[in-house]
Amino acid sequence: MRTTTRTPVIAMLAMVPLVATLAGCAAIVPLEPADDAANPTCAEVIVRLPDNVAGLDMRETNAQGTGAWGKPAGVLLRCGVAVPDPTASLACVTAPADGIDWLRDDSDAPNYVFTTYGRDPAVQVVIDSDGDPDIDGDEVSGFDALSELAGAVSQITPDSFCVAFSDAPTPAEG
Repeated sequence: MRTTTRTPVIAMLAMVPLVATLAGCAAIVPLEPADDAANPTCAEVIVRLPDNVAGLDMRETNAQGTGAWGKPAGVLLRCGVAVPDPTASLACVTAPADGIDWLRDDSDAPNYVFTTYGRDPAVQVVIDSDGDPDIDGDEVSGFDALSELAGAVSQITPDSFCVAFSDAPTPAEG
């Protein structure tokens, strides 16, 4: 009886393309889904997310209702976060081109957290504005990123808008 080593060698050679393919894949970005990530409107947002945001390529995430761009991820998105109440403690910015209102939290600069205002479910975008110069050298512009995400976020119909202090109603005098 003659034994051969041909079968194991052929099996190993057949696995080389599979291993090479898997080695080339970028790691999945781990994120926590928002409480309302299963909202059907979030699905409408997620399927419309762009392949590139602020020059960064989209990455795969492990959570429903999320998106990420860049390696390392410089832009993170979660749909279905808690709808924010009116507040004077965060700046409300309105993107001029698309009219989407965002509450901006810059307490953890250079990471900026933008949350849609007046939309249910709410969308949260975290932007690392200074990037990682050792890896990609790119700085992410918050307004560029928000502008590029507007097409997807606009799937959520607004029900209220930011107002300036001068536009806010005053209490009736008694």
